Amino acid sequence: MPRYALKIEYHGAPFVGWQRQTNLASVQGAIEAALARLEPRDHTIVAAGRTDAGVHALAQVAHCDMETAWDAFRLSEALNYHLKPLPIAITDCRAVSDDFHARFSARERRYLFRILSRRAPATHCAGLVWQIKHQLDLEAMRQAAGLLLGKHDFTTFRSTVCQADSPVKTLDRLDIERVETPGGPEYHFDVRARSFLHNQVRSFVGSLERVGTGSWSPEDMQRALDARDRAACGPVCPPQGLYLAHVGYPDDPFA
Repeated sequence: MPRYALKIEYHGAPFVGWQRQTNLASVQGAIEAALARLEPRDHTIVAAGRTDAGVHALAQVAHCDMETAWDAFRLSEALNYHLKPLPIAITDCRAVSDDFHARFSARERRYLFRILSRRAPATHCAGLVWQIKHQLDLEAMRQAAGLLLGKHDFTTFRSTVCQADSPVKTLDRLDIERVETPGGPEYHFDVRARSFLHNQVRSFVGSLERVGTGSWSPEDMQRALDARDRAACGPVCPPQGLYLAHVGYPDDPFA
């Protein structure tokens, strides 16, 4: 069966997350339903990562197997037609070999988190950022973020329902920038690793925001990491500001 890699963008607000759930709106379920309009049968697609309810994607990657050899551009156009009016778009589609696996072939996952800092309610960015009313200490957050880099036991920053076999992960990058936008200053968190624990990025950002306000010191972040205790984590930030921004492969099918 011909295999295709799909690059997918979506707004997470209407969905319970990526993963298909019975009688609930999911991104996976919507795309599988669109595939069934093209080839009437049960379809199962596999994604690079399972985003939670309310989390967005700029470049989620999934693969699907078809019975017919489709032209990749025509397949993406047909899927986008049947996905309307849902906020899901197939932004690229490529034929790939049978050994390509959207999840297991991935070598890097990159997340973006956006915090908007302004007192007036967000309008254009509503549902797309975590809005706070105060400024943050950028340098203090950067100092604390540096303590998280490398290989650690991240139990503190792991959801209690996380199903990963081990809490040990290697964090490759956690960069923070202040970006001036027409809507107000934003803080962008660029987080990269081969894989993540459940709620790990949102736990990082929630704790770093505490550092940014001065409620925590960078040393408090080190103590939280060393505690290996979920109770030591700062507040987990809301999902609205989180985006799956990129998935890296040794042989990028979209290059």
